[in-house]
Amino acid sequence: MSETKAKTPTPEAPAPTPGSIVGPGTPTKPVEREFTVKERSQVKMVLRRFLRHRLAMGSLVVLILIAFVAYVGRKLLPHEFTWFEGPISEPPSGQYLMGTDDIGHDYLTLVLRGAQQSLNVCVLVVIISTLIGAPYGAISGYFGGKVDALMMRFVDVLLTLPFIVVVGALGHHFNGNWFVVAFLIGLFNWVIQARLVRGQVLSLRQQEFVEAARALGASDVRVIFRHLLPNVTGVIIVQATLDIAGAILAEAGLSFIGLGIQPPDTSLGLLANQAREAVETRPWLFYFPGAMIILIALTINFIGDGLRDALDPRQTRQRR
Repeated sequence: MSETKAKTPTPEAPAPTPGSIVGPGTPTKPVEREFTVKERSQVKMVLRRFLRHRLAMGSLVVLILIAFVAYVGRKLLPHEFTWFEGPISEPPSGQYLMGTDDIGHDYLTLVLRGAQQSLNVCVLVVIISTLIGAPYGAISGYFGGKVDALMMRFVDVLLTLPFIVVVGALGHHFNGNWFVVAFLIGLFNWVIQARLVRGQVLSLRQQEFVEAARALGASDVRVIFRHLLPNVTGVIIVQATLDIAGAILAEAGLSFIGLGIQPPDTSLGLLANQAREAVETRPWLFYFPGAMIILIALTINFIGDGLRDALDPRQTRQRR
């Protein structure tokens, strides 16, 4: 008769305490890692750095509020910007927060309408500048040689043209429609974008990923639009924000000298121009649109600074 011996579980050895000696036959538990590194995509890292940029985030909030009030809040006001049945030259008060002008317009509605038109202009300008400048610069930098020289000479010719005179004369010919003014500014504003993208593409076209794409049979168009332009997105985005601020100031300058948006419509530059002679007697007519121009331009510039810092390639390997 055979005896059956029950197997008792072997107790696990306790984990070694600090200072104890662990021999070769001493069982040990697996050591847990003290920290783990969570992989983050490039987009998440850029967004994280941008959200930590307090000045840029504050500027973004202010710009969103300005746009909301200009586009939505203006609809809630009791009067349209064409209404002029109020008291004449009324200073700011509880009823008219920004006062009235010399013919009875509620100046708050005029300023908000001017901000709306100025934002319309800058958005259209940045779209045109990016759609023309980025591919133009990428093509010039990719092919190089005679193609690059010819394309850049055309850019130099555009840079020598008097921007204010040409755009102002053409805009005035079309009665100062905001769309025409924005379109003309965009047609002359893309050259800086093209130069920046060209410089980046010149440094990227000899990289290994471009050579690999060519070896696999990719066409020049695919290499430019599929491989090169996505790698200069940071430069394009930062320059686009600067183009927005430049468009705001360009439109304001054209309207200030009477060559931009024309009545019965209005813009911030036109309002400042109409009130330049009343700056001492009715200062609110000049300072409110002027302050709005400065505020919009500053917020966009600060947002551009935050995007530039977030997209800085020297920080892409940084771990958080």
